[in-house]
Amino acid sequence: MLSRSEARKIVMTCLYQIDICKENKIPYDVEKIYKENCSIENDFVKKVLHGTLDKWDEVTELGNKYLKNWTMERLDKTGASILRMAFYELKYMDTPPIVVINEAVELAKEYTDTELAKMINGALDKYLKEVEA
Repeated sequence: MLSRSEARKIVMTCLYQIDICKENKIPYDVEKIYKENCSIENDFVKKVLHGTLDKWDEVTELGNKYLKNWTMERLDKTGASILRMAFYELKYMDTPPIVVINEAVELAKEYTDTELAKMINGALDKYLKEVEA
């Protein structure tokens, strides 16, 4: 059984690989990418992965709206994957927002850098404050 943190790491990795394929116009199979990265069936991974892909344009626009002086295209692929996943989870799932933000920031700290982690934290926090207002 995967922890939610491990599951999010898998989703991030899948989204990263898909983003690379999209950018380079390489055909890809979501299920194949999922199975290469997740050795067991996991409903949470599937739900977040497919949900983020289904809402790709919407979560990308949220990133563009809430990043300060940046765009999703300027972020590295890992940071963009983390942010898309977090926006999807905040908007469409019932995970407590503090958990979503904390997990996204921790993934960013581990796989990107401190500055990007701060940007991700700021964008998610700004979105949450606006939604809760």
